[in-house]
Amino acid sequence: MDLTALADFHLVALHGGLNKASRVSGKPKATLSRHVRDLEESLGVRLVHRGARALRLTEEGQALHERTYELLREIVAAADSVASGVAIPRGTLRVSAPVLISQTVPARLAPRFIAKYPEVTLEIVADDRMIDLFEEGLDVAVRVNPRSDDSMVGRCIAEDEMLVVAAPSIELPKSRAGREPPSVPAITLTSATSNAPWRFVRGRKERVIQPDVRMRLSSLLMVRDAAREGGGVAALPVSMLAEDLASGRLVAWGTLPDRRVEIWVLHSSRRLVSSKVSAFVSFLADAFPERKFPARA
Repeated sequence: MDLTALADFHLVALHGGLNKASRVSGKPKATLSRHVRDLEESLGVRLVHRGARALRLTEEGQALHERTYELLREIVAAADSVASGVAIPRGTLRVSAPVLISQTVPARLAPRFIAKYPEVTLEIVADDRMIDLFEEGLDVAVRVNPRSDDSMVGRCIAEDEMLVVAAPSIELPKSRAGREPPSVPAITLTSATSNAPWRFVRGRKERVIQPDVRMRLSSLLMVRDAAREGGGVAALPVSMLAEDLASGRLVAWGTLPDRRVEIWVLHSSRRLVSSKVSAFVSFLADAFPERKFPARA
């Protein structure tokens, strides 16, 4: 099998057609098309359906893409290491991080990483979606409290605490023994589906409220801003509340002990770990020696 033809086939498959693959790679469309045809002829199967405006993978093409894409990347990485004589981190490293986290991890640390590894080009994608690294051609993901996933491995680099906070205009209601927890207007993320009471620690006492969710928002920044305006109580990380608590814009009702925040840096377990990925994971872990997430405005 011609590895050059296979690599160009993956370019076309990843970008959904010749035009975009040509723009991204800088290779002529005619060359890409010829290599895909050569690969089809060598395998004796059709790999793509050729439409007027786009290409679509056949069942055989999809299978080839899924089973050889990571293998080809490993071959290229191994060849680069052999050619250089040492495993020097180099090449493009694509990192996904939630919008809020990306302001600190890794965006603020990016210049230091590039200074340490000048042969690496770093691309950071700020996105709150649960991105599939393989499907989107990414190398590393920074995620908050990730679900267990056999296809991903990594390290917890920092931790944070969650506070129940509200604007000063909203008072913490008194709870009475033997009665249902008091209901309080609340703001949550759209991903938060539980309607369970919030149990938090205030001083040395546990308090319980029943959140009456009035707003579901897609980012923690939006939740914080809505809480500032008196929209309801909210559960937010300590690291993003320093200025609001100091200025009195928000008041802390207590800590949620069962909702600690863990920030993980993850990569695929389906391939050998490249030197650039290993370097980035170690770099982020070293950036938080006390595993404490830094405060933000």
